[in-house]
Amino acid sequence: MTVKTIELALQGGGSHGALTWGVLDRLLEESNLCIEGVSGTSAGAMNAVVLADGLESGSRQGARDALETFWKSVSDAGRFSPIQRNLWAKITGDWSMESSPNYLLFDHLTRVFSPYEFNPLNLNPLRDLVVELIDFKAVNRCKAVKIFVTATQVRNGRPKIFTQPNLSADALMASAALPFMFQAVEVDGEFYWDGGYSGNPALFPLVDECDARDMVLVQINPFERPDVPKTAREIIDRINEITFNSILIKELRSVTLLRELIESEGLEHERYRDMRLHRIHGEEDLQSLKASSKLNTEWEYLCFLRDMGRQRTELWLKEHWKDLGERSTFDPQWLLKESIRDPDCGKGTQ
Repeated sequence: MTVKTIELALQGGGSHGALTWGVLDRLLEESNLCIEGVSGTSAGAMNAVVLADGLESGSRQGARDALETFWKSVSDAGRFSPIQRNLWAKITGDWSMESSPNYLLFDHLTRVFSPYEFNPLNLNPLRDLVVELIDFKAVNRCKAVKIFVTATQVRNGRPKIFTQPNLSADALMASAALPFMFQAVEVDGEFYWDGGYSGNPALFPLVDECDARDMVLVQINPFERPDVPKTAREIIDRINEITFNSILIKELRSVTLLRELIESEGLEHERYRDMRLHRIHGEEDLQSLKASSKLNTEWEYLCFLRDMGRQRTELWLKEHWKDLGERSTFDPQWLLKESIRDPDCGKGTQ
């Protein structure tokens, strides 16, 4: 049986990262599929590091178990959060927090006070959970998969890529440090914010450091939305979405343009010449979820997202398994042109 090798680019997006958990869970079932490298930001970085910990500590099943344990622990910790859906949202099946008074209060506070003011002790339950669950010594000695975690340097705005053998709880939390919610994280004398501002996720480490030529983007932040936002909260949410996708779009443009330049000029740069791009996303389903649902950690909701990721991956494997090693199934050419929709946008698997 032919073994195919891929590399993964995992976006961040709060609890929507549970969709990526589902993608990984399904991919790990394929014994003839090897994951050489994973680049992740924020929740994507969490998934990547837990994957490496599980692979080093056990096996593919060990990695699947580790991912489930991590997300179940996130859900259990979330039960003590004052930000919860109200009864009406639960009755109507609304996964968002829009009608939660505590969410509205928290949202307002983060726009008036900095995390240095409303959380001077810098308490972060997620960091405690990461320290408890993840064996970073195992992650750093893991040879089964290369891990690249992106954070943004506060002082100069540049991306910082943390990788083995220098991955730590602080590096991981730096990748997820949204500046309106968390204080900047210090690592080796430098301060970092969420990696989404400089790479969501960063693609260049996969191109430069991995030999696999099939890069699979697991996207949980939609490129497009059908409606123009009207409320203040909708506008802010869409601005954040555009911001976190902008660097990714630029990197996809760069990969495409370099490949075209190399081919047209007959240049020798095989890493870009042979790069094949793929995409797994739940764009149609995720468009219906409001940004506040990224704070929802109810186990039922996380399992809903996991199952969505598994279903999307199942469809992608059926449609494109034969394409791995042969051709791209995601063509970002539309990103190079103005006012032209992605022909694959909304299909869900490409």
